[in-house]
Amino acid sequence: MKEYKILKQKSNLLKNTDAQFENELNTLAREGWHVISATCLSHTEQLKVVLERNKNR
Repeated sequence: MKEYKILKQKSNLLKNTDAQFENELNTLAREGWHVISATCLSHTEQLKVVLERNKNR
């Protein structure tokens, strides 16, 4: 059985949030999550990532 999570990159015009988002992804990876899809919403320039992991870990 799988479970899923949707992660949104928080945007801030005053600073670069890439490093913060990368840290969040790495934390989730240590918890067993894997990125299966990513998309950028053009009207908001917000990145959304779909993550998956085995539910019965």
